[in-house]
Amino acid sequence: MYVGRFVVVGPGLGAYRVSSRSFPNRHVTAREDALTVGPTPDAPETDNPYIAYNCVRAAGDDDGLAVVGNGSHVDPIAEKLDLGYPPRDALVTALFALDYEKDDYDTPRIAGVVDDDEAYIGTVRADALHVERVTEPTLVATYEKDDPEPYPLSADTADAAARELYDADFEHTVCAAAAEVEDGDVETAYYNG
Repeated sequence: MYVGRFVVVGPGLGAYRVSSRSFPNRHVTAREDALTVGPTPDAPETDNPYIAYNCVRAAGDDDGLAVVGNGSHVDPIAEKLDLGYPPRDALVTALFALDYEKDDYDTPRIAGVVDDDEAYIGTVRADALHVERVTEPTLVATYEKDDPEPYPLSADTADAAARELYDADFEHTVCAAAAEVEDGDVETAYYNG
């Protein structure tokens, strides 16, 4: 099954996977404050604004929060958290402001916010804005599974979560990234295959 990009979040752990039919030549790289999805050196030139973005960011200053998501909304969510917004409000504000992607598929924006013992997941589609607190690993994808649903994530570290999502049984795997929050510290990892 092809579900496109997807996030899985639960208390203490959030992960994101790029799955793509149209732009498979991408990878995750680490920057000072974020993990970034972008084209590989051999990727064909494109003017598509939706293929490069931060997909994981630490946030909340000393609060130990992590944001995962499939686009440019990751940065404003993290910025709202840095300003002291509660996770639910940061998700709602950024998803509402940026709306779904205005591409040929009306691609939903998906995101999650994770701290030590709490997680929130959200999506904005052409027909809905949905944000909720979750107590167990929960998935939302851009296609087919665009309503949050429980997901059997067995990983308990960022490294293991990135690899587990990369290996998940959905089509057109490209790369994956994850963040673990423990005792206010955020650890990130990624897997490019």
